[in-house]
Amino acid sequence: MNPLFIQSALAASTAKEGAVTIGVLDIVANASPIVMLVLLILVTFSFFTWAIIFFKWGTIQRSFGNSESFLDIFWSGKSMDHIYAESKKYSNAPVAKIFQAGYVELQRLMEKERQKGGTSHQGDPGKLIPPESSITNLERSLGRASRNEAMRLERSLNFLATAGSTAPFIGLFGTVWGIMNAFTNIGAQGGASLAVVAPGIAEALIATAVGLACAIPAVMGYNYYIHKIKALKTQMENFAGDFLNIVKRNFLTH
Repeated sequence: MNPLFIQSALAASTAKEGAVTIGVLDIVANASPIVMLVLLILVTFSFFTWAIIFFKWGTIQRSFGNSESFLDIFWSGKSMDHIYAESKKYSNAPVAKIFQAGYVELQRLMEKERQKGGTSHQGDPGKLIPPESSITNLERSLGRASRNEAMRLERSLNFLATAGSTAPFIGLFGTVWGIMNAFTNIGAQGGASLAVVAPGIAEALIATAVGLACAIPAVMGYNYYIHKIKALKTQMENFAGDFLNIVKRNFLTH
């Protein structure tokens, strides 16, 4: 056989036997304190990001499902009192909360009209109605309930936006620090061999990867839930308008 081939094979075999496999956990365990802190922050961000994503998934799904169920009851033609009693079963339905606010305000206005001696629909006190000028109070009550429900649905989404926008930069800080450590090792060792440069570069790349792994789900989750909440807001606005129309048509004096 060719002596050169044998010599090359022996050299490759020796290098292979002397090679040491270093895993990601080994790199993290031996990372500099600053990079460790960066990774800890990013892992914490990632934990809360996924917790919010899973929590919001359940909340949004229940909101859509309960809202559809409540709207079936609302348009069933039953009395307001019956719908109000049924609405309490749908605590996760934004439109049910808006209806409750509107119903309570309507009852308050009707009671106020009774106390003033309103005479509309004589002989049927249950149909005493507020004057048309009071509709502004009802609109304000529905608007306040809509805003409160929107705030409830959007709660915690700010964290997703913050994680999505800041995690890459936090990871980039860890990357820069790791590269600085690599160059520091080069200066200390007086050479730029792979053994000198690899640890610093490896921890730098890990910081970048973890930053992106935190940011990507956060951005995707934020955009997805904002779209879903926008649909719920539209549903709430439409319902508030329908409720006002029903009140104007059936409860106000013309």
